[in-house]
Amino acid sequence: MRKRIVILGGGYGGLICARTVRTHLSPQQAAVTMINRHPTHQIVTELHRLAAGNVSQHAVSLPLERLLKRKEIALQIGTASSIDIQGGGIRMDSGDSLEYDVLVLALGSETNYFGIPGLQENSFSLKSVADANRIHAHLVQQIRQFKLTGDRSDATFVVGGGGLSGVELIGEFADELPGICRRHGVSFEDIRLYLIEAMPTILPMLPPHLMQRAISSLEARGVRFILGCPVIGMRDRAVSLKDGTVIQTGTFVWTGGVKGNPLVAGCGIEVERGRAKVNPFLQSASHPSVFLAGDCAVVMHYNGKPYPPSAQLAMQMGRRAGENIAASIQGKRMKAFHPQLTGTLASLGRKDGVGTIGKRGITLKGPAASMMKKASNVRYLSSINGLFSLLQ
Repeated sequence: MRKRIVILGGGYGGLICARTVRTHLSPQQAAVTMINRHPTHQIVTELHRLAAGNVSQHAVSLPLERLLKRKEIALQIGTASSIDIQGGGIRMDSGDSLEYDVLVLALGSETNYFGIPGLQENSFSLKSVADANRIHAHLVQQIRQFKLTGDRSDATFVVGGGGLSGVELIGEFADELPGICRRHGVSFEDIRLYLIEAMPTILPMLPPHLMQRAISSLEARGVRFILGCPVIGMRDRAVSLKDGTVIQTGTFVWTGGVKGNPLVAGCGIEVERGRAKVNPFLQSASHPSVFLAGDCAVVMHYNGKPYPPSAQLAMQMGRRAGENIAASIQGKRMKAFHPQLTGTLASLGRKDGVGTIGKRGITLKGPAASMMKKASNVRYLSSINGLFSLLQ
């Protein structure tokens, strides 16, 4: 009897899982349905560029219908409101419902505001194309406003969080704001750029000399770092820090943390701090008919610590989950998931970057790292038949 496979989420993990399942299972063996709240697959690792305005939306927002063409995968645009884990059903916001034999949860993560007063209400996040477009429109509006009022807070741009997202975003701001200022008759010397991080350094996944290389590069382009000092509050146009500092700003982008998806956390499967626990085959630890891919699950390293969420990890989870779903349906042995992470690359702007690649952790910096980051994106787009996005 043909199995019904439903995949919730069209991000890195969900898309790769869907394509992998269809590679191994014919339409006669399985009906595959993907549910996603957007009609596009969003290249989240490039959103910082869209937010700064140096890439088009078409390059980071790819129609899922085109990526799934001729794969015989049904695409449903909408939002799941609840999951009946025991009954094998999904209820949509629209009131529609679906039944499944195998469910894949690939819903990603949400921004974590850590209960900091006023932070969610008064900051921007960077988790989607819509977020990036809002940030860019606001960026330009603030420069125009500063031209009219001379209010220093309009010319102050602050990013909270010194991980990849925050560092890459402030790097793009440093690259693109001089041009935006020139077009609106504003001196870039009047602009203030800040990056705030609660920990004593940025990019903790990189060696210390690359952390310092990133700081030096960004400082040379006008970025001011406030490290080891958490944000404790945010109200309209004012960021409060633990040491008593208050920064007056009209723009605060929070990239300082993520948390599990609430639908996953509340659907009845076993979770740990809001993220699904999985067995070695990427099945739910409590419900074997449910597979996980991406940030909504926690995968443990052999040292007992969880792997940090990343696009690279989500892609590999999606592929292995897809292979194991096919194996389980075909009565074959499933394979354990062992991530093969190939390094970390951080863009510091269009022509600069830092990172490590390969099992030996070869370090890269400057244009070489920047080019490798771009090559990594091209390689991914090629793997999903998405190179058309670079030509639009």
